[in-house]
Amino acid sequence: MENKELTSSEESGAVFSALKRFARTTQPVERCELCGLALGAEHPHLLEKQSRRISCSCDACAILFCGQQGGKFLRVPRRVRALQDFSLTDLEWEELMIPIHLAFFFRNEDGQLTAMYPSPGGAIESQLPLESLHARFHQHAQLRGLDPLVEALLVNRVGDHHSYLVAPIDECFRLVGLIRMKWRGLSGGTEVWGAIAGFFKELEDRARHVLEHRHA
Repeated sequence: MENKELTSSEESGAVFSALKRFARTTQPVERCELCGLALGAEHPHLLEKQSRRISCSCDACAILFCGQQGGKFLRVPRRVRALQDFSLTDLEWEELMIPIHLAFFFRNEDGQLTAMYPSPGGAIESQLPLESLHARFHQHAQLRGLDPLVEALLVNRVGDHHSYLVAPIDECFRLVGLIRMKWRGLSGGTEVWGAIAGFFKELEDRARHVLEHRHA
């Protein structure tokens, strides 16, 4: 039988198909950063208290390392809740002197508040005192009950639609990473603001689903 000679276009197509098969078979698998077990798309995240580093974990390691009194890890919750009865006035926001209309606030283990906001260079911690905001947190049951270090008040005051969400700390840093990756020029560009809008819509949908499930 005669060998059929491939044309350049056929040869390119064959190579491309082979590369696609290779890419599918060598796609990296996310693994537990404590034991190395392969993880699914949905898996726990752990916060190392001392370094504030967030790690991917399997269920077994999450139970093992977070069930100890005084352990080095905290399990990051998955719940997202919308605060319908909380908002910051324009004056309160201006007093925080945060240069972008996005920020997140969480309690440390000693109960003190920390304010951080995303920037093109990463997360930045505000150095201003937060006494007035601390009082607002104390007055609100859901904010008073935030799990230290792993839950935050996530605020979006971009545009006319303002969001106030209780969100896992890993989602707050996912927002930081999104902005750092997509920001272009001085104003950020249309891509990053579209991505930010999509990010908050996803969280608001999760919060709405939890609320509907609770009232069902």
